[in-house]
Amino acid sequence: MTINPNVLFWLVAGCTLCVMELVIPTAFVEFTLGLSALVVALAALVIPQLALQIALFLVVSVAITLLARRVMPRQRARSIDDAAQGTTLTAILPGQIGRILYEGSSWQARCDDPEVAIALNEPVYIVSRKGNTLLVLPERLLYGSGSDNTNQLQ
Repeated sequence: MTINPNVLFWLVAGCTLCVMELVIPTAFVEFTLGLSALVVALAALVIPQLALQIALFLVVSVAITLLARRVMPRQRARSIDDAAQGTTLTAILPGQIGRILYEGSSWQARCDDPEVAIALNEPVYIVSRKGNTLLVLPERLLYGSGSDNTNQLQ
């Protein structure tokens, strides 16, 4: 008994894509394509035309990918952890950009309150991120220590 070369091609392609997903994770894209190729391998037993097999592969791939996107939980983009702390490397004047030390790296930072100034070497909390600029609040504002912060710049 001989195996149709098209069936063998789809089987090899499907298995290869499924294994590649284990090696190079792509959010199940390779896996869905591999699954589609395996479905087409079964269909190739009764559909001898390669053009129809390719069309079936495209339709099944789109259908499985859309189905997988509906079923799989959505991943959020990696963001800064809540209540992350840093220390200012430069003074941050009201409405201006300065620099802070966060997780061992220097980042651009701006005070989330545009009327607040932050002194050099002052502990800050990162409240959000806008592009490559961190929005911060000084620790003293959150805990009520200190007076008017515009006079505390060095």
